[in-house]
Amino acid sequence: MDKHNPDGQHVVIIGSGGAAMACALKAAERGARVTLIERGAIGGTCVNVGCVPSKIMIRAAHIAHMRRESPFDRGIPATAPAIDRSKLLAQQQARVDELRHAKYEGILEGNPAIAVLHGEARFKDAHSLALRLNDGGERVVAFDRCLIATGASPSIPPIPGLKEIPYWTSTEALVSDAIPERLTVIGSSVVALELAQAFARLGSQVTILARSTLFFREDPAIGEAITAAFRAEGIKVLEHTQASQVAHVGGEFVLTTACGEIRADKLLVATGRTPNTRSLQLPAAGVAVNAQGAIVIDQGMRTSAPHIYAAGDCTDQPQFVYVAAAAGTRAALNMTGGEAALDLTAMPAVVFTDPQVATVGLSAAKAHLKGIETDSRKLTLDNVPRALANFDTRGFIKLVAEAGTGRLLGVQAVAPEAGELIQTAALAIRHRMTVQELADQLFPYLTMVEGLKLAAQTFSKDVKQLSCCAG
Repeated sequence: MDKHNPDGQHVVIIGSGGAAMACALKAAERGARVTLIERGAIGGTCVNVGCVPSKIMIRAAHIAHMRRESPFDRGIPATAPAIDRSKLLAQQQARVDELRHAKYEGILEGNPAIAVLHGEARFKDAHSLALRLNDGGERVVAFDRCLIATGASPSIPPIPGLKEIPYWTSTEALVSDAIPERLTVIGSSVVALELAQAFARLGSQVTILARSTLFFREDPAIGEAITAAFRAEGIKVLEHTQASQVAHVGGEFVLTTACGEIRADKLLVATGRTPNTRSLQLPAAGVAVNAQGAIVIDQGMRTSAPHIYAAGDCTDQPQFVYVAAAAGTRAALNMTGGEAALDLTAMPAVVFTDPQVATVGLSAAKAHLKGIETDSRKLTLDNVPRALANFDTRGFIKLVAEAGTGRLLGVQAVAPEAGELIQTAALAIRHRMTVQELADQLFPYLTMVEGLKLAAQTFSKDVKQLSCCAG
């Protein structure tokens, strides 16, 4: 037996996504016997119907957009692309299948310590699950430790008429073999906006209905910048607008709003995600959830039942696959005698719109809620040489520092490829750097990440008065 797990305890994992896989591999490595239960496709949301297919579609849409329009059209005349959605979809799904096998199915098949059962699980009591097998029959699975990693599903708002009509969620939108002529999107955050822009760039006339403003939970400058970028591309953004009723008549969707009637060929509903916890019969195991149905966990991923853990989108953690995987690994360590916690103080997040949105740490508003006085600087991209060389100065980089000490607390960026600069900011926050220390670092010239240095320099200098790569 393994030194970490001398009793060879049985760890049961419900789900097979990022959190589940990370936990299964780490628990097996530490000597546990692992049973993984999955009711649907192996791999969970990210590889099957989330991050991977959406980013492929977004990239294809970006290429289509650059062929149609770029800052260099005077010297490289634009040509409207012909979009063959069926071929793009085949390419997308082939890569999804390849990654699912390479990163999930193949790994599970090759690990003798992990058994996979296909079926739907519910808690019988605090130490056993009742499993309804996909190929028929039921069985009971007892466990010493359990991880709940069942993910989340698109949540549907209570709009009159919506339940009766064939609307899309992100799942259907990503596998659509046609690009609708007119698409209406209900939602104002990550999934809604990524897919809205992708469909617009592939040829749809897109209208977005936002209950408030775009990215209303973030620094207001982010929503303002993305709204401006979307409108410049011809995407109609209706802020503070809700549908009071929807219908599907004569093959088209009809939405009633205060701004009048909106008609569309397809309707995408992307208003957040709901934890997949309802069918688990959690009370039987003594596992508590919050008002949204998310499992409440501590920093060690323990639920209210001490031998049952949870990780990923079914919990009250931020819904990112890398958070889920980190949580799954730490849950496995804690199940097998370790003591690991998940620190989210420097958690980077990226939205793959164009320009991208990337954030880490605290915004000024969130710092003030914590009672921290701040000093902030916002650098527009017309001060960043990379953006000038690209002839694309949409966006900004904003640094939030602690007043007095100058310690970096947060960064918000809207920029092309902003996702490629945010990890540098995360490391700076993790290592408690001040903005002056960040400003003193060497950054390669004509990179977007140099914008972090320039933004840091604005705390003590006027960057407009500096030479091109002044240190």
